[in-house]
Amino acid sequence: MSFPQPATRAWVLTDGLPGNRRQAEALARALGLAWDSPPLAPALPWRALAPRRLPGARHAYGPAFAAALGRPAPLAIGCGRQGALATRLAREHGARAVQILDPRLDPRHWDLVLVPEHDRLRGGNVIPLLGSLHPVDEAWLAEGAARFPALAALPRPRIVLLVGGPTRHAPWTAAGLQALLGHLRRQVRAEGGSLLATVSRRPPAALRAPLRQALSGLPGLLWEGQGENPYPGMLACADLIVCTPDSVTLLSEACAPAAPVYVAEPERAGGRIGRFLAALAGRGRVRPAGEALVPFPAAPLRETARVAAEVRARLGLPG
Repeated sequence: MSFPQPATRAWVLTDGLPGNRRQAEALARALGLAWDSPPLAPALPWRALAPRRLPGARHAYGPAFAAALGRPAPLAIGCGRQGALATRLAREHGARAVQILDPRLDPRHWDLVLVPEHDRLRGGNVIPLLGSLHPVDEAWLAEGAARFPALAALPRPRIVLLVGGPTRHAPWTAAGLQALLGHLRRQVRAEGGSLLATVSRRPPAALRAPLRQALSGLPGLLWEGQGENPYPGMLACADLIVCTPDSVTLLSEACAPAAPVYVAEPERAGGRIGRFLAALAGRGRVRPAGEALVPFPAAPLRETARVAAEVRARLGLPG
């Protein structure tokens, strides 16, 4: 296949889910590219069978995307199953295609496939990475600190708690969270620091009351989805980070600042997330959360820049 000249712009192609979009946009940003995100409106049967290609697949995502395929961006970056079919189609029309996450098909359908190490997919055009792609680097953290300066004024040590939600592969418990909150509250009171917590959309409503109670009367804050999300400022000011064991994205971003990370109930995580946690623990990047959370040496985990450099080199993209 002949390819266009090195890309100066890109398509970011996903199903719109925040995690998929975040990874694809992080790669485009790290490559120094401007990007567009043509809307994907998947119809049956492609919505269910993506990234498998059936006759008429050019029209799988609606007339607007079909028309855009006439002049695709030089580089198409996809994440997730819908993104994988969309990047296949873009490649057939002259673009280079980079797929993030295992497409569950032969990688030969894409120029490059980027997968977490714990997915175990390997091949000549497969680039493994530890965890997930994300935008958290020094510039991102500095911007977060500048946007939320009040957080840096809170008493130290500043403990940041990141709460996801129980999943089939990481069924952590309300009782475990309540015990952890008790430890954190006692530690903050003893050390005179502060506690900052943020919750995703996934925690059951029953878990929110214990969070509010644990933070009551302590310096810090609890963000539950109202107003501007202070998450970037939290990571920027954290002296110590504690998170639940249910999300590769959450854990990857928690490990990006130079702060030690403790994981609640890591023994409850199995499958891919369990393998990822084992890899982090083996590198000394995380420890299980117990009664005493003490600082330990922690090097930032930032795979996005390394992966972007390898993508750039393999595809001959400009620096």
